[in-house]
Amino acid sequence: MKNLNNKFRIMAASIVVATGMLAVSAPGFATEQAQQRREGRDVKQDTRQDARDTKQDCRADNQKSNANCRQDKRDSKQDGRQQARDIKY
Repeated sequence: MKNLNNKFRIMAASIVVATGMLAVSAPGFATEQAQQRREGRDVKQDTRQDARDTKQDCRADNQKSNANCRQDKRDSKQDGRQQARDIKY
């Protein structure tokens, strides 16, 4: 009986310590992850505007066909998405 009581106390203490460690580390990780997501969103939003400007400049200069200008816009947006992934992961 005494041996069982000691095992229970050790197990309960281990659970309390583990829970305390998780409670301390979880908010810091969540804050860092939220900041990374925010930075990724900002990069993508900036990229969208840059892609629009690129397409408008391309069409205004009549450098390429509309299809080629669209492809340039897609490429610009894809580069921005990759930059956002690099920030987040």
